[in-house]
Amino acid sequence: MNPRPILRGFFALCVAVLLLFARAASAADIHVMISAAYHQVYVELGPAFEKASGHRLVTTRGPSIGDSPEAIPNRLSRGEVADIVILDSSSADELAKRGLVRGDSKTELARSLIGMVVKEGAAKPDIGNVDAFRKTLLDAKSIAYSDSGSGTYIGNVMYAKLGIADQVAGKSRKVRGPPSGEPVAAVVARGEAEIGFQQVSELIHTSGVTVVGAIPAELQPGFSFAAALTTAAKEADAARALIRFLDSQDAAPVVIRMGLAPIEKR
Repeated sequence: MNPRPILRGFFALCVAVLLLFARAASAADIHVMISAAYHQVYVELGPAFEKASGHRLVTTRGPSIGDSPEAIPNRLSRGEVADIVILDSSSADELAKRGLVRGDSKTELARSLIGMVVKEGAAKPDIGNVDAFRKTLLDAKSIAYSDSGSGTYIGNVMYAKLGIADQVAGKSRKVRGPPSGEPVAAVVARGEAEIGFQQVSELIHTSGVTVVGAIPAELQPGFSFAAALTTAAKEADAARALIRFLDSQDAAPVVIRMGLAPIEKR
């Protein structure tokens, strides 16, 4: 009996076991806090990252801003555990100023547009230019927007920019988002608001509505979504690996399919 094949097989098995133990030893639980607009991209890419890296993603959802106890800034302020946050880019900057995230780790992942929906089957209003859009808002019987970044911009900035804040304030409703709430589009689908606004990437995943389109370019706030390490990160190296994965060119097709735009690399 030739012992060489047996020895080769035994050696290969030993190498495989050693590699397995090395992988297990380096595997980490990465605690991620993420806002809704990037969540669908993350949900699709996350399993591929886990398989390739051996790390496990432990995810908590919440809005980028707002007074909800689920909002990411409020969670971090309470001392909830997170290695990385993925949220509105300007919110990441504010968290860095407060010493809750590492500003030098911030990486922009995708650009986002605010869009508008109506109930499925309803006529699509004209929002093709600023004047038509203003008229649509004034004519609407009810308006819904999120309690996160896009809704804060609409209620506090866009209405004033259009000169209609007083006329539309009484018929506007702020909707608390996931995890305890729901997308704005769900409120519109039930007929509880005639028109609704949120990030396009959040609107396109709800049935029962028609996406009218993005609001006029002149009124877009230039939102983008970014990842950053928290100052309390316990698994910083693993979290950096996740950021590199989400920032890779391989992620771009998923970003586009989910209603966002990749960040152009210089």
